[in-house]
Amino acid sequence: MSDFQLFVLITIIKIAVVLVITLTAVAYTVLLERKVIGRIQNRWGPSRVGPFGLLQPLADGIKLFLKEDLMPMSVERPLFVAAPVIALACALVSVAVVPFGQTFKIQGVDIFQVSNVNIGLLVILGITSIGVYGIALSGWSSNNKYSLMGSLRATSQVISYELALGLSLVGVVLRAGSLNLRDIVNSQVGHGFLSWNFFGGLQFVGFFIYIMAAYAETNRAPFDLPEAESELVAGYHTEYSSMKFAMFFMAEYANMLTVSCVATLLFFGGASSPFEGWLPAFGPVWLQSILPIFWFVAKVFSFLFLYIWVRATLPRFRYDQLMSFGWKFLLPLAMANILATSLIMALRS
Repeated sequence: MSDFQLFVLITIIKIAVVLVITLTAVAYTVLLERKVIGRIQNRWGPSRVGPFGLLQPLADGIKLFLKEDLMPMSVERPLFVAAPVIALACALVSVAVVPFGQTFKIQGVDIFQVSNVNIGLLVILGITSIGVYGIALSGWSSNNKYSLMGSLRATSQVISYELALGLSLVGVVLRAGSLNLRDIVNSQVGHGFLSWNFFGGLQFVGFFIYIMAAYAETNRAPFDLPEAESELVAGYHTEYSSMKFAMFFMAEYANMLTVSCVATLLFFGGASSPFEGWLPAFGPVWLQSILPIFWFVAKVFSFLFLYIWVRATLPRFRYDQLMSFGWKFLLPLAMANILATSLIMALRS
């Protein structure tokens, strides 16, 4: 087998493994949310299907797959079908540039990253921006006033908060001097958690802006105005059923996963240990390669738990409050954070 064929084979296996792990993580994030909110509200959550309710995502998937796919007569059929595909595809593709472990190569191929792109951060921002087309098209093609209102709300919300989200990351890029996600992670290694951008880089303001904007970007509480059940039935996916609805559902949780991965990479050292540089490396080589993945997963899990905790705790914003918060507070704060970071770096140099 030639080097090129081996490269293609390893890449295909990597893509398949990452896709399966991502979809499994999406399914069990739904279970985690239902369980955690159940505990917060002093009830059990799913507990019937499988031990401790662990097979509930499988039961939900089978139910959605077997449900009748209803399509109203008045919808714009091609766009109605394309909208959930666009939303899910954009949510899944962005995982391709995420480095979820330290550099570990077999036959010259990095095993713990599907694609190492020099502008990986821009790729993620660009792909997640395209995802808004799925939301906009679903509302318009449904030919339903509630769906259209939901999609207009979602589109204006996503576009508004994208500015603050993008600017919140400029401080991290300035410190790392690169848009490559692997380089950004490597710039936070050396002195444990004191090297991370959140602590040592003084980017806690940028992190606050990022996490607020990310909640709004993914239409999650307290920014879940597009799906405000008391006002808009179910928002932009009112007319969707069966697997089309499931694709929107999966896209939302896949976006949560992506947001958590990016927060981990940019502000909390990615797959690096919080004690790196303080404790000596121990164990065989394979353990030293696997351990960073454990740290990465633990950090991502913490962000997902925070997502769920916020949903169970905070009430929904009013729509004018939502837009004012983005334009009048987060955007000026993001600009001030860039100026402050630039000034500190200039003084240090």
